[in-house]
Amino acid sequence: MALTGRTALLAALGSLPVGIWDPSWTGILAVNAPLAVACACDFALAAPVRRLGLTRSGDTTARLGEPAGITLTITNPSRRPLRAHLRDAWPPSSWQPGTETEASRHHLTIPPGERRRITTRLRPTRRGDHHTDRVTIRSYGPLGLFSRQGAHKVPWTVRVLPAFTSRKHLPSKLARLRELDGRTSVLTRGEGTEFDSLREYVPGDDTRSIDWRATARHSTVAVRTWRPERDRHILLVLDTGRTSAGRVDDAPRLDASMDAALLLAALASRAGDRVDLLAYDRRVRALVQGRTARDVLPSLVNAMATLEPELVETNARGLTAAALRTTPRRSLIVLMTTLDAAPVEEGLLPVLPQLTQRHTVLVASVADPHIARMATSRGDTDAVYEAAAAARAQAERHRTAEQLRRHGVTVVDATPSELAPTLADAYLALKAAGRL
Repeated sequence: MALTGRTALLAALGSLPVGIWDPSWTGILAVNAPLAVACACDFALAAPVRRLGLTRSGDTTARLGEPAGITLTITNPSRRPLRAHLRDAWPPSSWQPGTETEASRHHLTIPPGERRRITTRLRPTRRGDHHTDRVTIRSYGPLGLFSRQGAHKVPWTVRVLPAFTSRKHLPSKLARLRELDGRTSVLTRGEGTEFDSLREYVPGDDTRSIDWRATARHSTVAVRTWRPERDRHILLVLDTGRTSAGRVDDAPRLDASMDAALLLAALASRAGDRVDLLAYDRRVRALVQGRTARDVLPSLVNAMATLEPELVETNARGLTAAALRTTPRRSLIVLMTTLDAAPVEEGLLPVLPQLTQRHTVLVASVADPHIARMATSRGDTDAVYEAAAAARAQAERHRTAEQLRRHGVTVVDATPSELAPTLADAYLALKAAGRL
């Protein structure tokens, strides 16, 4: 409602800040009285900010790199229309670089007694829990000359889960699993396999699989088919020590290990095996046990979301003790750690026999593709030195891997893009050989 004459002047003067009556303002008001009155009226007619009602709704989880929508409902209880600029503040890692200003700022107009909804689109670049900071609102008068500003705390948390980009490999690995389960004509037999059924002999079958008693009862040669045993136990161990913080392809090694662990967990749960998770450096950072096949993947993803590398040396003896406590019976222990010589030789190798004498152990490590590119460098002196350094680094990793293999450990060393499918293949090979 517009005010005029004496009423407008009194209202404007009553709304001006106390400091406006400084003597230096006297001349300004005398010369620019109409402008001063207009500014004061504009300030007085701006809707109050403190009385606004704000509530949130929307997504509480999102995968890394995927969008999340958070809806903010603003209620204007005053008798004045709200014309405002609003900033919904979140941590910088909640957006792609350079998009924060556009994504977090909104313009809105709310008539008296009504409400409006705005949506802030997040696209997080880091895992973990993202907490909103505050909502800052600047309310303008009808002329846009003066404004009122205030901030509101409207709590909300979005948990950013691992990306799980390797799930694209799951269909091909499940097809291989069905072969191992005896659902196709390609069948294998190992020490850890169970009798499945009889079928007619076809050229190429192992003659040791012929069932002579069944053959005597039929007019054709019958062979036994086998399938890997189910209900095996797999423990995924994530080393969250300092070596997991190293960045490979602009992401921590820990993230690549998580991605590979999720693909293996999805595959193993479909195979009927039980999957647990242990994250450790100097203490247990996460532990997931006893989940059903339906719940295991969501539980692992949720537990991994808040894990961050710790800049401490991993206590290999403590890690081994925690793994043995978690797996009382024979299991497959998949250790996601480094193949750097010092941590393995000084930490893991002395305690490795405690694991290998009771369990099947598989070590998976993230290799840096930049090292492989350096090894092929040629052309000038610097490139030759780079190639020599890369060759030495690769030789050290190969030597460390051979030391582990001599202890009966299966070793997977692959780049971030290849680690997940290579680890899944190693699991299927162990299952086909009956070593689980």
